[in-house]
Amino acid sequence: MKQEQINFLRDLCESITPSGWETPGQQIVARYVEQYADDVSIDCHGNLHAVLNPKAKTRVIIDGHCDEIGLMTQYVDEKGFIYIQPIGGVNLQLLQGERVVFQGVDGTLVKGVIGRKALHLMTPKEREEGVKDITDLWVDIGSKSAEETLAILPLGSPGVVESGWRELRNGLVSARALDDRAGVFVVIDALRRLKDRDLNVAVHAVSATQEELGLLGASTAAFGIDPHAGIAVDGTFASDDPGGMPKKTSNIKLGGGPVVGVGPAYDHKLNKMLFSAAEEAKIDIQIQPRNRGNGTDAFAIRQTRAGVPVAQISIPLRYMHSAVEVISLEDLDNCSQLIADTIAMMPEEL
Repeated sequence: MKQEQINFLRDLCESITPSGWETPGQQIVARYVEQYADDVSIDCHGNLHAVLNPKAKTRVIIDGHCDEIGLMTQYVDEKGFIYIQPIGGVNLQLLQGERVVFQGVDGTLVKGVIGRKALHLMTPKEREEGVKDITDLWVDIGSKSAEETLAILPLGSPGVVESGWRELRNGLVSARALDDRAGVFVVIDALRRLKDRDLNVAVHAVSATQEELGLLGASTAAFGIDPHAGIAVDGTFASDDPGGMPKKTSNIKLGGGPVVGVGPAYDHKLNKMLFSAAEEAKIDIQIQPRNRGNGTDAFAIRQTRAGVPVAQISIPLRYMHSAVEVISLEDLDNCSQLIADTIAMMPEEL
């Protein structure tokens, strides 16, 4: 992977874009993708649309979600300490002792730390139970009063755990929000690979919003596009670390290639095209059976209007919904290549 692509992914991961506040990330995507698209726009829900070959009669949506789990200020006590609520599926046990950053007044970044009662002061029962409720935790920004805190951080301000980009061995990287900035990267990189190829279909690459709150962005974006087929890209549980559960997730490993979802929710014809493209390009793929398929944007796209045939491409990911998610850059390369090759072979009518 070229440094330009790595820098794009890193910039995305370092932006602060919890569900409902995706604009900073979408601005990064818009600046990067404009060189590869015929048209770039952002709709009323914040979804970014980048389109290639827009005049083709058959429309294909490829989707990854730009939002991430996060935090929101809920209450400030008289001493200026902040109590928070989760945005999306936040693991409470991972929050204590973390550094956080919030979007304050006029976009000012406000940094803080999440505190909890010291271990020495806990009862044996408190130690055993861990964090039972998010109100067991608070955010300390160094403020001396409620007035000082609220002047720079009004109630309802969004924030995230502050975690940097870290390059690991063997082509692996770790960062916050690779679920699903990695998916957005794959979608945009697939568009880049399609830029100078002859296409029979219109390609609508969507960086969707608010997936973590119920697939909202993909629902409205797909309704507006009215696609004839769709491919959703998201992270999936790798089973190659000590906490992996292959009996639940299948044998999924980092560096093993794109993960193709199979099951009742996924179109057999589209999957056949993916398998054919993978074979031709000599891309190793992994199979993940899913008996429902309702946890990603593929579900929202599938139910659009009178229904849309969909496929699910997933990126193997360790430590989902943590500040240290881990993926393989090689997997991203292969995912975007697989999607580009599949779309390039699509006929005028699906």
